[in-house]
Amino acid sequence: MSETSVLNPNPNISAYYQTRAAHHAVVTSDWLAQAQAAVAGGVSGEVTAAEVEDGCGVEKGGSVIEEFNSWRKQPDLAEAVAAIRALASSWDATSISLTAACDLFMRYVTRTSALEYEDFNSARSRLIERAEKFGEISYKARRIISMLSQDFIFDGCTILVHGFSRVVFEVLKTAAQNKKSFRVFCTEGRPDRTGLRFSNEMAKLDVPVKLLIDSAVAYSMDEVDMVFVGADGVVESGGIINMMGTYQIALVAHSLNKPVYVAAESYKFARLYPLDQKDMAPALRPIDFGVPVPSKVEIEKSARDYTPPQYLTLLFTDLGVLTPSVVSDELIQLYL
Repeated sequence: MSETSVLNPNPNISAYYQTRAAHHAVVTSDWLAQAQAAVAGGVSGEVTAAEVEDGCGVEKGGSVIEEFNSWRKQPDLAEAVAAIRALASSWDATSISLTAACDLFMRYVTRTSALEYEDFNSARSRLIERAEKFGEISYKARRIISMLSQDFIFDGCTILVHGFSRVVFEVLKTAAQNKKSFRVFCTEGRPDRTGLRFSNEMAKLDVPVKLLIDSAVAYSMDEVDMVFVGADGVVESGGIINMMGTYQIALVAHSLNKPVYVAAESYKFARLYPLDQKDMAPALRPIDFGVPVPSKVEIEKSARDYTPPQYLTLLFTDLGVLTPSVVSDELIQLYL
């Protein structure tokens, strides 16, 4: 059976509508067991070092467990309190994707009128059942996106990426596995040099890759056929909030008529409507310039920027391939 047929078991119905239907279904799954196995014995399968995006993921999960184990050693502290404190200490309050996913999760698991008429145990089972389904949908999202984007990657193309996005990595990994011939330009991704990590992962896949300093984007854009970026959050306008530098890359690409594609899971759709770059909660990161900086010199430490929808071409999501103008409609459906 082909991979496409697995993702779309009923070819008579669009995969877009099948995925949308899955978001509203209530079925059991083994997702919870997979998650528990991953926590107990490490994530198996295709998860690699590339599964860490913008400081979140497997490495972050290890720190949460260590924090929990540290708190639970206190004799007067209940395990539930230890868990809450561990999560609170590891929570990035400025993470848009985390906040949006939690908000959507709460809406999803409680979106059933049957909870009002069931006894406690039945209601509890229904909530767990819906939580498992939400996790299953989220787990499959990245793979769906990678399949939807393959028709847009052609042999001989050059793709510019910025930062380390797990879903963009999955898109390019799938293209490489499909024997497509392409090369990748990676920006350095200061201040945490995530582009260097991305270029290393591309090299492991034997994909031709070139590492660019961030200021060389305009210089190299004439060699680029398309731009692929991830997103920390997709906002109501259809724009995205992502790693610092995404906005200027989109501006340069737009001026040279290069398509800018965004790969993002639907749980990153956030009910936000920023009007400008400063209309967001600040996300600050330390920056090491390698040399001493005088105390009187002010340093811009913002870690992300906002890219308006007019500079984006398409968004590849687990709900389908969307234009930026459709995002607000999808948000309404997700939060109904």
